Amino acid sequence: MKLSFTTLGCPEWSLDKIISSATEYGFDAIDFRGLTGEMNIYKLPEFSVQVEETLHKITDAGLHVSCFSSSVHLFFEENYDKNLQEITEFAKLCSIFGTRYIRVFGGKIGDADRETAIQKVVKHVSEMANIAKTYGVKLLIETHDDWISCANMKKVLELVNTDAIGVLWDVHHPYRMVGEQPEDSWKALGQWIEYTHVKDSRIEENGAEGFQYCLTGEGDIPLKDIYTLLKREGYEGYFTLEWEKKWHPELENPEIAFPQYVQYMRNLAAEVTV
Repeated sequence: MKLSFTTLGCPEWSLDKIISSATEYGFDAIDFRGLTGEMNIYKLPEFSVQVEETLHKITDAGLHVSCFSSSVHLFFEENYDKNLQEITEFAKLCSIFGTRYIRVFGGKIGDADRETAIQKVVKHVSEMANIAKTYGVKLLIETHDDWISCANMKKVLELVNTDAIGVLWDVHHPYRMVGEQPEDSWKALGQWIEYTHVKDSRIEENGAEGFQYCLTGEGDIPLKDIYTLLKREGYEGYFTLEWEKKWHPELENPEIAFPQYVQYMRNLAAEVTV
């Protein structure tokens, strides 16, 4: 089992704190989604003029960078050139760190009809994938926003004509948001799933979203069933904790949530045999 976490869960930590804590808690990798307030981390010295030093810090700690998580939303035509530049900059970082993946979002489609939205996303992601592929990188579309349903995501994947695009399965959203069973998600998208985001929640009617995120294993997302399914199907990618502390500051601090996640997942791995 390979464990990673997104830096969304530790928005105030320095790079050195992220690396030392990852090692201390037993993670294998880091998924960079911002650093000390800057989401486009390639703008920071640590990932530009000091990038070689950063690379050595991470590798010397026995860690990898599992993914660079971008803010790119594929549907939008606004700032499209900016999105292309963002993909280019993250792809350059991938080539330095030996990282295979850049995460992208499908994006909200508003009043657009679904077929029009699918065609736009296919066009945009294909163009971006051409950039990524020159660096040996793959774009992963996350099951997020208006692309949570496996049926909608599958239509995009069937239309793209490149092997530089895959799926990031956020195992929480399809189940919680649209009631999709994990077996159905895998049946539709399994051939494209190369990475996962893991989080847990419980129904809370008074909550802003109708649910409340909670520590791993303390909610009702069927994480054991999902893990069993992935192992049975031969999944060898990362299980990445997405602890949304940056967006939900009321959540437990990473000093609590991160080691708890590692312990839960290691126990799960020991318990499940397929």
